[in-house]
Amino acid sequence: MTTHFITAEIDLQETPAELLEVIETELKKQGEPLRWAVTSVDTDEQKATVEAVVTTVQS
Repeated sequence: MTTHFITAEIDLQETPAELLEVIETELKKQGEPLRWAVTSVDTDEQKATVEAVVTTVQS
């Protein structure tokens, strides 16, 4: 198992529940999220920056 630090840019959603779902879906594309945080929000561009630590299984 390997851990990785990743950064993702997420489009802001209408509701917090939708935003949570979009964040989790995007992070799972990179591996299994251990922890993550929204580190910045650009209201002009309507984007949130998420930093996360994810694990992946090595083959």
